[in-house]
Parts: sequence; structure tokens; C-alpha cells
Amino acid sequence: MPPMKRRAVLLGGLATAGAAALPSWAHARTAAAAPAIRDPFQLGVASGDPLADSVVLWTRLAPAPLNADGFGGMPDATYDVEWEIATDQAFSSVVQRGTTTTTRALGHSVHVEPVGLASGREYFYRFRTGGHISPVGRTLTAPAAGASVSQLKYCFASCQHWEEGWYHAHRGIAADNPDLVLFLGDYIYEKPSGRDAAEKVRGVFYTDETTTLAGYRARYAQHRTDPNLQASHAAAPWLVVFDDHEVENNWNSSTSPATAARKAAGFQAFYENMPVRSTVKPSGSAIKLYRNFLWGDLARFHMLDTRQYRSVQTSGTTCTPYRDTSRTITGTAQEQWLLKSFESHPATWDFLGQQVFFAQRDGDGDKATCESPDSWDGYQASRDRIAKGWVDRRVPNPIVLTGDVHRHWAADLRLDYYDHSDPIIGSELVTTSVTSQNDSSAPSSAWRSNNPHIKYVQNKRGYVRVTATPDRLTADFRVVSNALEIDPAKALLSTDASYVVEAGAKGLKRA
Repeated sequence: MPPMKRRAVLLGGLATAGAAALPSWAHARTAAAAPAIRDPFQLGVASGDPLADSVVLWTRLAPAPLNADGFGGMPDATYDVEWEIATDQAFSSVVQRGTTTTTRALGHSVHVEPVGLASGREYFYRFRTGGHISPVGRTLTAPAAGASVSQLKYCFASCQHWEEGWYHAHRGIAADNPDLVLFLGDYIYEKPSGRDAAEKVRGVFYTDETTTLAGYRARYAQHRTDPNLQASHAAAPWLVVFDDHEVENNWNSSTSPATAARKAAGFQAFYENMPVRSTVKPSGSAIKLYRNFLWGDLARFHMLDTRQYRSVQTSGTTCTPYRDTSRTITGTAQEQWLLKSFESHPATWDFLGQQVFFAQRDGDGDKATCESPDSWDGYQASRDRIAKGWVDRRVPNPIVLTGDVHRHWAADLRLDYYDHSDPIIGSELVTTSVTSQNDSSAPSSAWRSNNPHIKYVQNKRGYVRVTATPDRLTADFRVVSNALEIDPAKALLSTDASYVVEAGAKGLKRA
């Protein structure tokens, strides 16, 4: 998209050009009983969960998004919200329009799921209520199952603590004009940063640790006021999963398990603020987040939940619980669903979008000691079942996509990491954080010699950009020169390293 046209789409220039330029539907009245409101589209628009004939369109009404009560300045009333989707950004060719309602029980969020759209097609969408028109978003439907796809470009990111940096990574994602964006967890943080003042660039207005639905709603709202994040959401459809900070740090650990009420509040706010389908809507303290998506004959995404169903997190270095075959990071139902998915091979690439480090990280090279319990290392039998599952079912090109650890990593995957000649069975790409800091030291030469399957590590903020074709995958590890610098001219985006995986040939190669 040309830069000037793209700016109009992302900043809503077409939607705010003035009443004379608005279509007739924009002047329709809202629900008669609903009080008048100021511009409610302060949190932007988003789309997600694309299928071949459908995509979720999202917004949330919030004329005063930072209100601590979590209501976003909205009266306790039902509002009609009109939506339309077109094949052009000027909306001269509208293909669908309709009206939905939203209430305080939904945080006045809007999730529209139009069906009957053309497959593999770019669309533009917007919303209207009370005489106000939203910014314009761009989205895409997935190519039809089996359709020949020559290229897919997507970006993935995670971990965006509000206070610990500016969202330049999202500026880069929007500029990349991707087909998809994956967000792999820690969209919000449930409590303020504990870092020194010099390491925090902006404050949270809601300074208490978040435990209530009102608090989670307000926390999401503050994040979504960021213009770069809004631009990233408006640029392409998103596939999202949560990690732990959307509820509480390590919320199923033995030392600080989250209450059912807190999980219910966190899950509800997640649903209200993400462009996900109604099938993801939580039921109390349970939410079914794992799901998969097909992109023609080129790619399949398995979006996983490694938090909700995991066995209680262990601790220490004694390996017995790490290798206990009864322990699981996915839960039995999700594991069986994933293994069943592996039985079919509809696409060249299988991407596992998930939260925590998959490859082994062993500091001392001693098989008698174990570490990293908050990762697949803490659930080794579970990892073995998944990895052997794709090997036994001959999944052609499995790639694990990971967030959580606030560093870029690239690693090859094996069944036995202590045998450095064991065959490579896949690769893992790990995105660093958007802003969240990492104070741990760089791996030593001794550590690297114990982990030769790990090819790359970089402690900078950023995201990963992936370009997949039928022949190869290229992963660009994008970095921000200084996430603490607000000026885009000084916070430069660049590619620190690129790695390639050839289709049918396991293993990472430096580009």
C-alpha cells in the first residue's frame, strides 16, 4: 500500500474527513434509549482469527478509556454499532454491512464475524455509533484450503510492559504490511514495573496490582491507547494467545496460584479486548484458547495454551519432577487435539504458536541436573510426546514460535539434546519483547558449548518477521536501537540477523 494511503487507513483519515464525506449509513441514529457519548473509538480497531470466508472485526467503545471503574466512560446502556466491510479503502465497494449491539456486560466490546467473504482477499472495515466513525482497518481472509499460495509474510511479538519502553516494534510491524500478526502472550502486565525510574518511560494510571475485572479492563485500555499498537492492529488480522501476565505472574505455580475469580476476570478482559471468535468466550475461570488456522496449501498455525492446563510448576534442580511422565504442560485434551492435527498434512509449514521456550537450555551439561521449570524443560515428557508425535506422523516442516523470555533466540530441535549428533527434527524461533527488559547475562562460551543446537541469542527489544514460501522460510530478527527513546528518528529499527529453513531439510542456516 502506498505510504500516504496507508496513513489514511491506520489513522482513520477517511473516517474523520468530515460529515459531508460520510455515507448515508453513518448518520443513522443509535439505540433510542442509549445516552449520547463522546467519540468512543479511542482504542482503535482490530481484526483476527481469519478463515477462508470470514474474519473477526473488533472494536471497544470507550470515550474515557482510562477510567478506573473499567467502564471506559460508557453509560450502562445498550448501544447499536454499525459496521461495514469493503474491498477498497475509500469504501466505494462495500460487500457487507450490518448492526450489532454491545453492553456493559461485554465491556462495550464488539466482535463481528461476517461470513461469505471471498477467500484470500484484502478488505477494509470500520464501525459507527452515535454519529461517530471509527478509524479504518485493513484485514485479509485466509486462502481456501488447498489453494496454491506462493508467499506468506507474518510478524510475531510478545511481552509489552507499558512502562518499560515505547512500542516501536509495533511501528515496525505496521510498516511491514504483513498478512498476519501473531501475539504470543503478555499483552498486558498485571502489576506496575518494579524497575528504577530511569528505566521507565511512562507511568500507569492504575497503580495497584490488577485483580478485578475493572482493573484488567483499564489496564488493557491503557495499552490500547498507544498509537503504534493501534496501527499494528489495524494493519493486518491477528492470531493471539495469552501467557501469564494477563492474569498473574506464574499463575499456576505452587507458590502463587491464581484464584478462580481472578482467572475469570483476566479471561473476560482478554476476550473483550482481543479480536477472537465467540468460541473463545470464557465460561467463568475456563477459556478454550487453543485452535488452528490454515493458510491455503502453504501454512498451518496451531495456537496453543501452555498456561491453563499445565501441571503445577516445579522448582529446584532435581530432575525427577521435570521428567515425570504424568506431568503435562498442555493438558491431555489439548495434547490429543494437537497430535490428531499432526495426522494430516494440508500445508508445507506447520507453525506452533505458543508461549514458553521449547528447546532445552542446559547450563552445566549434566544430565543429572535440570533447570528452567517455567518452560517445556519443566515438562520434558510432555515435550517428548509432542516432538515424537510430529516425527512419527511425518509432519514435513514443524516450526515452533515462542515468546516469554525477553530475548531473541533461534534453535534447532532434537529428541535428545545431550547427544549433539542426534538428528534435527525441527526449529524454534523465539521473539524478544516489545518493551519488557531482560537483566540476565549473555550466555557464556561454556554454556554455548553445552547447547550447540541454539544458534542465536540477542538481548534487544523488537519482533520477528517471517516470510514463508513453498521452498523456504526466512526469519528476520528485528530490533529497536533504543526502546527507551520516544523519537522514531532515534529509535531505529533494523534486522539484527536472518535465518533460513529450507522446506524438507531440517535445521537453521544463517542467511
